[in-house]
Amino acid sequence: MIKRTLFPLLLLASSLVPGLTRAAELTEVEMRWLKAGSAVLNYAKQELKLPLDITVQPQARPTDVPLALGYHSGRCKLVLSMRGNPNAEDILDNVPTAQRALMIEAMVAHEIGHCWRYAQGVWHAVPSGFEEGQAPADDADAVHTIHALRDTRREEGYADLVALAWIQQRHPTQYATVADWMRQVRQPLPATGSHSTLAWLQLAPTGAAFAAGLPLFEQADRLWQQGLLQDQ
Repeated sequence: MIKRTLFPLLLLASSLVPGLTRAAELTEVEMRWLKAGSAVLNYAKQELKLPLDITVQPQARPTDVPLALGYHSGRCKLVLSMRGNPNAEDILDNVPTAQRALMIEAMVAHEIGHCWRYAQGVWHAVPSGFEEGQAPADDADAVHTIHALRDTRREEGYADLVALAWIQQRHPTQYATVADWMRQVRQPLPATGSHSTLAWLQLAPTGAAFAAGLPLFEQADRLWQQGLLQDQ
């Protein structure tokens, strides 16, 4: 699901949204996920003009998540890894059928949050003036691992907030449902894991946490900066 992955382009379907053209090349599951995320994708491509391509893997690898985002040659690659992946929709197992499209939409918004950070040239960057906590320096490999986990966790926290800001903007009556589900997805992970974003999710228990009237990514950024202090 919500995982940043960098790998080469496999099967490009950059013209799929809007209109979901070349549909004959897609599976039913791929079509369903793209349709559920179409409003987000249209917003990213048409209004934000993000350099975004949609890529479908012809065969998923054992460690692949169904939906991920990479960055290659100056373009974001939204990658669907669902073919040959029997666990592709496990993330939705506990979600009522009627709500699954909403959760997929939130996942796509999360990935667009990653794309925005890449496109702005601020991937793994922190706000000006932010002071980093210092890890023990006696083991260079350990320090590198700690920093890598921290940097990934921060980006996941930002993207989670973008997803929630999107839901608040487009589906405000469903905000609590999506926020609860996201907390459940994140909860089982260790507090220091790369996808443990509760430091940010707890800042947005309701949609009122987001400043109405601001651009989507600025809404997310305000809360994200608060969460950075708690994730030290």
